[in-house]
Amino acid sequence: MRIALAQIVSGPVPAANLDVVARETASAVAQGAELVVFPEATMRCFGRNLVEVAESLDGPWATRVREIAADAGATVVVGMFTPADGGRVHNTLLVTGPEVETAYDKIHLYDAFGFAESDTVAPGEKPLVVEIGGVSVGLTTCYDLRFPGLYTALADAGAAVICVAASWGAGPGKVDQWQLLTRARALDSTSFILACGQADPTTVGEQLSGTAPRGVGHSVVVAPTGEVVATLGAEPGLLLVDVDVADVADVRRSLPVLVNRRF
Repeated sequence: MRIALAQIVSGPVPAANLDVVARETASAVAQGAELVVFPEATMRCFGRNLVEVAESLDGPWATRVREIAADAGATVVVGMFTPADGGRVHNTLLVTGPEVETAYDKIHLYDAFGFAESDTVAPGEKPLVVEIGGVSVGLTTCYDLRFPGLYTALADAGAAVICVAASWGAGPGKVDQWQLLTRARALDSTSFILACGQADPTTVGEQLSGTAPRGVGHSVVVAPTGEVVATLGAEPGLLLVDVDVADVADVRRSLPVLVNRRF
């Protein structure tokens, strides 16, 4: 499977971000991608009101993403916000393509490093594994990356590839943590990790303030051995990688941590 990670800088206007989704999807598919992964908060960047843009999965924003995926003949994973109870939203990954139509609500909320995602976002409850092009793919979002149990649960459910859509918070050591955690989760689950983050907004001239996690870039594909297959820097870019899921079975035979664990 050829996959593409579209490392972008989302802005505050959902319609403008849709134009970016259309452009990057077309570019990825022109280069042979079957799966195009966008970051968390593609619909609207963090640091802005999320409730006012949240839409249901049959609303106009998601419908346009569906059309983009259908026109391209590829599966698209993209971060958006859907309404939740109590005046909050769900931090949702829409997964749409020729053979799949589903969504994942972020389970672990980013109440850390001075930011309280739970003030405006309600947690999801269920892990999700979907079939894309005959490959079992797990879905996770940003702060989920710090919780290895979710990744082993996805592997137990059949995932050979796990997507991470993120808008990682900046700060001392945060890029190092992102790089370490993506490799660790690949080893925990003996799965490919496809980790697509928002690019660093300062690389396109934005001046940032506050604690909202806006992205650091460094999207990465990690093999089930923990080896980095390919990565980007801090600035926007499109990362294309061919993933051979047969490698997962080989690694799980030689390193059967999922079978050997006792807790």
